[in-house]
Amino acid sequence: MSEAGMVKIEVHFSTLTDPRIERTKRHPLINIIMIAICAVICGAETWVDIQAYGEAKCEWLGRFLDLTNGIPSHDTFGRVFALLDAKQFEACFLSWIRDVFPVTSRQVVAVDGKQLRRSHDKAHGKAAIYMVSAWAEANRLVLGQVKVDEKSNEITAIPELLSLLDVSDCIVTIDAIGTQEAIAEQIIEQGGDYVLTLKGNQGLMHQAVEELFDDARTNDFAHLSHDFHRTVDSNHGRLEIRRHWVTSDIAWLPQVTGKPLWPGLRSVGMIEAERRIGEETTIETRYFLLSLDSNAAAFAHAARSHWGIENSVHWVLDVAFREDDCRIRKGNAPQNFAVLRHIALNLLHQEKTAKVGVKAKRLKAAWNDDYLLKILSVWMRLP
Repeated sequence: MSEAGMVKIEVHFSTLTDPRIERTKRHPLINIIMIAICAVICGAETWVDIQAYGEAKCEWLGRFLDLTNGIPSHDTFGRVFALLDAKQFEACFLSWIRDVFPVTSRQVVAVDGKQLRRSHDKAHGKAAIYMVSAWAEANRLVLGQVKVDEKSNEITAIPELLSLLDVSDCIVTIDAIGTQEAIAEQIIEQGGDYVLTLKGNQGLMHQAVEELFDDARTNDFAHLSHDFHRTVDSNHGRLEIRRHWVTSDIAWLPQVTGKPLWPGLRSVGMIEAERRIGEETTIETRYFLLSLDSNAAAFAHAARSHWGIENSVHWVLDVAFREDDCRIRKGNAPQNFAVLRHIALNLLHQEKTAKVGVKAKRLKAAWNDDYLLKILSVWMRLP
């Protein structure tokens, strides 16, 4: 990593306020952040791990950082990240994403929440924190994340997260809890489109759409203008057949709901997912609100892509990063450590030369300094 590269990394943290008092600043803030990022990429899960990594790689890290006062202690790492302003640290993360990774036009941006289960602190009456994240499916990037307030839920966090993102010309997908008229309006105002899961929390709307498709199926869709798309997947003895219907015949909805059409609403859709495992067959039906035209293939792609945030983010964080086992709890540390994991995950996803999974990449980075440099070089990529 060149000196210019290190300067470029420092730029993304230039607005971060150092929470320490002057006489305790033995280690530059950028040292603490960069050692933590490198350590988390290489498998660190605790502050003790991060200190141990720094001590093991002190000579190598000294090529890029001023380590006159050595490697910070695990107490220093823990204290600094507990005190760091979480919103500022998140803003630095977003600065990096915007600088290095232009968002691909018309891609799916999946928004979903995840609880950090072990971040609760019963002794101090602190519940486990809940983070709402946005995942860019085509770019394979976490675009941002926001902590859900303890006294609220995802409905308040999703608009805050969306306001931080550029979703123009993207398709935003959200589960049923985020299927709110105000959220749909915000996505449209920000220049995006939406595919929103429709469930019972939108009572009359859900009932009307369900009855529409029930009646249509009774008549084999003979009297409903619609588009249809079918997909079949087979893997490990499991067969999944997904049937997608979408229609723009929605002018009648206000008569049922008693309200105007939602902002940008152009069609409604239904997915019938049939799963066969051995002799057992299950069928699940889901309904959606779309700001897209009646295009079943596009609808199918968006709905399927939404699960990327579960498979490529939440599952990987649990399995490769052991996020649910992390007991970091003090102050802002749980939220800030979540950002460290997202930084590491983005860098690991973008490194394409090693044809292995994220866990194996982390091991390789720990073993091979040149490979770690290759991962970090993603950070220096020009837009």
